[in-house]
Amino acid sequence: MDRLEAGLRDHLLVIVATPQRRQVLLELGLRDADLRRLLRRHALQHHHGHYLDGRVDEDLAKIACAQAKHSGSVVSHFSAARLAGLRTWTDSRRPYAPPINAVWLTRPPSAKRNQRRADVVVRRASLAATDLSRRQGLLVTSAARTVVDLARALPLREAIVTVDHALRTGTTIAEIEAVLDRQQRWTGIRRARSTVDFADPRSESALESIARAFIATAGLPAPVLQAQFWDGVCWMPERVDFWWPQFRTVGEADGLAKYEDDSVEKRRRLLRSSHRRDQRLSDRGIELVHFGWEDAIDRRSDLPARLRAAFHRGRSRPGDPPIWRAPDPTLWLTAA
Repeated sequence: MDRLEAGLRDHLLVIVATPQRRQVLLELGLRDADLRRLLRRHALQHHHGHYLDGRVDEDLAKIACAQAKHSGSVVSHFSAARLAGLRTWTDSRRPYAPPINAVWLTRPPSAKRNQRRADVVVRRASLAATDLSRRQGLLVTSAARTVVDLARALPLREAIVTVDHALRTGTTIAEIEAVLDRQQRWTGIRRARSTVDFADPRSESALESIARAFIATAGLPAPVLQAQFWDGVCWMPERVDFWWPQFRTVGEADGLAKYEDDSVEKRRRLLRSSHRRDQRLSDRGIELVHFGWEDAIDRRSDLPARLRAAFHRGRSRPGDPPIWRAPDPTLWLTAA
């Protein structure tokens, strides 16, 4: 910017706060050589045929420029979920897995056609006023509309990650059901309703959501989520991911991130703490099954067999079962 005349520089900074085409900047008084220099110095960035202030976050800039290119579009699906801070997950090994890192947009039904490329996906669909919101200056689908759009398009074990997280972070079941009702004749709506019915805001991570879907698909009984146990004096601080009281069995979804740290000593402390926690739970007379990402996403996983074996052992344990409690998901949804 330093080579530009002061008035031109100030005007340019105002204009490129929103995406601009090359011709607009040339009419402002810049030359192509100026644009190339500003791009090299990261004073500007260029995406989808538009220029934007180089200080804008690159992912946000790509979304804004793609939206400017496709007039009348609304940021939707995976892009809207990212802007809303909602978790998403897809199995990249699945045939025709959607390009989740692309910019996803929705245009009115009158638009010419759908579009799917590695960098941008455009869908045609009607949008009610209540389906819209604004995030970081962009017109985007609301959290509830985003959830339903993804739930219509994705299989249960992928969509449930977003639905669980949306409910956990404040989107109400009433808002989601209102979108479902408006889309009652749309493609994939039965799948979306089934996913929403399965959702549980007590799932604390993507792995827990995926594991619940895997367990259900395997024909195993649904677990209680986030249970706590009484140690005879007080409630133990540990909350377990999955609890089957009828089988006296706990399932723990262990992402490796919980044991990662730059310090070797800190990693050792985390492992020791985990072992002590397991001992405290075992002292309650329960079976304990740990599993990770590979167990939950590989359809050939032995996790169902491991859980069934634990169920059998748990039913054979002598003595009184532990006293436990768990948060009521209906109260959680009401509070949201």
